[in-house]
Amino acid sequence: MYRYDDFDRSFVHQRAAQFRDQLERHLAGQLGDDEFRALRLQNGWYVQRHAPMLRVAVPYGELRSKQLRALARIARQFDGRADGPYPGRGGFGHFTTRQNCQFNWIALADAADVMDVLADADMHGIQTSGNCIRNITTDCFAGVAADEVVDPRPYCEILRQWSTLHPEFAFLPRKFKIAVSGATEDRAATAWHDIGLVLRKNDAGEVGFQVRVGGGMGRTPVIGTVVREFLPWQQILVFIEAIVRVYNRYGRRDNLYKARIKILVKAEGQKFVDAVEAEFANILIDLDGSAHLLTEAERDRVAAHFTLPAGVAAIEGDADADSHASKPVAYARWLERNVHAHRLAGHRAVTLSLKRPGQPPGDASASQMELAAQLADRFSAGELRVSHDQNLVLPWVRASELPALWQAAREAGLASSNIGTLADMIACPGGDVCALANARSIPIAAAITERFDDLDELHDIGDIDLHISGCINSCGHHHSGHIGILGVDKDGQEWYQVSLGGADGSALSGPSTAGKVIGPSFAADEVADVVEAVIDTYRAERDGASERFIATVRRVGIEPFKTAANGVRRATAVHA
Repeated sequence: MYRYDDFDRSFVHQRAAQFRDQLERHLAGQLGDDEFRALRLQNGWYVQRHAPMLRVAVPYGELRSKQLRALARIARQFDGRADGPYPGRGGFGHFTTRQNCQFNWIALADAADVMDVLADADMHGIQTSGNCIRNITTDCFAGVAADEVVDPRPYCEILRQWSTLHPEFAFLPRKFKIAVSGATEDRAATAWHDIGLVLRKNDAGEVGFQVRVGGGMGRTPVIGTVVREFLPWQQILVFIEAIVRVYNRYGRRDNLYKARIKILVKAEGQKFVDAVEAEFANILIDLDGSAHLLTEAERDRVAAHFTLPAGVAAIEGDADADSHASKPVAYARWLERNVHAHRLAGHRAVTLSLKRPGQPPGDASASQMELAAQLADRFSAGELRVSHDQNLVLPWVRASELPALWQAAREAGLASSNIGTLADMIACPGGDVCALANARSIPIAAAITERFDDLDELHDIGDIDLHISGCINSCGHHHSGHIGILGVDKDGQEWYQVSLGGADGSALSGPSTAGKVIGPSFAADEVADVVEAVIDTYRAERDGASERFIATVRRVGIEPFKTAANGVRRATAVHA
């Protein structure tokens, strides 16, 4: 994984010192709220419904155990500290669908101290906010996936270095998100991003990118448009620059809700593609006959960081080390759900579940983060990944050590075999903390988790993506959920739209598509009943136990599910 050099380390410490000066001037009344707002946002500091929120960048989801311990320290020492303005409210980090980590209860007066802790761990919050290119995301199994064609991490790191503080991309019409995938299965939801990149090899073995533009969720869910089927890797920075230049020039700045690039691409169609190609050609011509082509030397320089960790090597003869035969049921289920194939012989990738009753999806306490860091040191060469599904992944586990890891993870409370099930839901923090949210997400997630708390039942139901967003900004990616739940406001009351049939592009889900709403909104206390009615309908309609939920929905359509869901509303009305 990438390691900071002296320049990187010096830069983030200087940035932390700069922010300390800005914060002190603000607290002293020398910088007003408006002046300070732009400065704090550039470092990932928001002011939410009740308290400041910090978003920490986790580039392409990779974490060292030292960095996870730094996040644990922030959760324990600063998030809802006992002698601060928000006592007893925090103590957690929240891992997001974009592979970042957020804290929701840090006092603004502590912000500079937190920035120092991050800088000491080679971390920061730069460009996790604002109308700029945000954190570059990828597959949480990048570099270890058995179906990987090209390791995307070196390209993610090159994009990160290139886009950070790029002066032309600092004030775009709206925020801008890029996802990269290098495997045959798209686990990075690339079609749902402003730019989605999929690494490929052509018949000659040359590496290039399929390029999509204009994907996004929000008020107008749009699947990205393929503008290049195969772009040579050397040209990727130039082509992205051409895309963003066109967006910067023509994107809507007069309407916040129409400012994303998806609106421009949808409105202009081929005219947009033609403008990008013309800009691309102009950059390639350039005044002095050169352009910012990515060189093999630069790619190799960055790729040298992404070699096997020390002590990790292929191990032959471990093919049956994770066999289900003669194993306890709980262990066999964990092997089935949490353990994943690996490109390196004798190794597996393992998901540590952050989904459990009594805890919001994606949240991890200081103790849980410290325990996960210990597991990484003991079993995974000190490395972890943050997944799009808001879990943690150990990427370098020896197959022979799976039994010991399972036992240790159970003791740490991180071994629930619910990965890919209804209980492994995605959810944003919602109205409990977010100033933008129309409704709360966490109580809805808790009600569904309580309703479906039996692992036997969850395994019988099988694979389902359930996504919850507290508002139309779609941080919970409800549009791409097999079951999507969106919080809406009606006359000051919290209501929830339910959609079915969404997909994020993974092998489980199939091609990316937005779910269809199954009728008027439901009251908060009806949502768990609606989900249960939908699941009961699936079990009645599925073609054998092996047919997955999304396949049944596509085969029979949404009408049977809609009828069942509306039956909950009628039953509630009669009961009332």
